[in-house]
Amino acid sequence: MGRIRKAVVIGASAGGLGALSAVLTPLPHDFPAPVMAVIHLPPDRDSMVPALLAEGCALRVVEAEDKIAAEAGCVYFAPPDYHLLVELDGRLSLSSDDPVLFSRPSIDVLFESAADAYGAGLTAVVLTGANEDGAAGARAVASAGGRVIVQEPQSAYATAMPLAAAAAVPAAAVLPLNAIAAELLREVAA
Repeated sequence: MGRIRKAVVIGASAGGLGALSAVLTPLPHDFPAPVMAVIHLPPDRDSMVPALLAEGCALRVVEAEDKIAAEAGCVYFAPPDYHLLVELDGRLSLSSDDPVLFSRPSIDVLFESAADAYGAGLTAVVLTGANEDGAAGARAVASAGGRVIVQEPQSAYATAMPLAAAAAVPAAAVLPLNAIAAELLREVAA
């Protein structure tokens, strides 16, 4: 049997830029898996998130494009007003389907499609946020045999998202923000 393909998905909302920076900045340039991320953004303006995070990050940080193959050592952000999905072959796709929980991009959409593509090789991270987006997706990741990490709500700018994810996946690892990158390194390098 072949080696399990691995990937990381991350969702963030209110207060997410600082949380994403805390998780992504410690990861080395040769991180052995692709990282796909959604942060809730206003739909009517360009995202500065990839450029802002690229400055202090050893990983390549880009805005996702339709039908590109996700590569290790790169972080792919959903563009504003598009859902980011992972196809079964590991390629990324963009969708303008209806918002989920008032959000496009939706964390649930990314997590659920990535769970189908990566199964037990997927690690999902739910960070700060003010709604429940990510909870259903985290449940899908756990059901597919993947691992779920949730930011400790006390350390979150907005607690609703981590609280909902932790309630949806009682077996999730609930960690302080500054411990998540080290956990990802352990998970993906294993």
